Amino acid sequence: MGLIYAEVELINGEELILARRNFIGEDEIKRMPVNMLVDFGSIYMCINENIQEQLELPVLEQRKGQLAIGHIVEYNVVGPIEVRFKNRRCSVNAMVLPGDNEPLLSAIPLEDMDVLVHPYRQKLVVNPGHPYFAQMKLK
Repeated sequence: MGLIYAEVELINGEELILARRNFIGEDEIKRMPVNMLVDFGSIYMCINENIQEQLELPVLEQRKGQLAIGHIVEYNVVGPIEVRFKNRRCSVNAMVLPGDNEPLLSAIPLEDMDVLVHPYRQKLVVNPGHPYFAQMKLK
């Protein structure tokens, strides 16, 4: 199977809350479409510095992570970010990769939105067993 990408919308979660409370208008919420690499092997969602700057996401903490080659690195964690794909949404934090590194849509938001990779079409799809709403296992 090749690389799978998904077009998602990323939204500044703090601004969504401010808009719901009528402190800012809907048109003031920072949002952007992003083509992300779907990576079920990665637990934590990763964006890059360019995305963080455009969405003006605040740094919540610094966290260490181990790269595939074994190196341990420390990156900023930002959020909240609302991720939208088709009729699904979730709210997550993300590690910020340097520069314009490729953003990763990881296991946590994928599970939360109840989406999966269609192996024949090689694309991300909503779970056909739950086409109208996300459903999670609670056990």
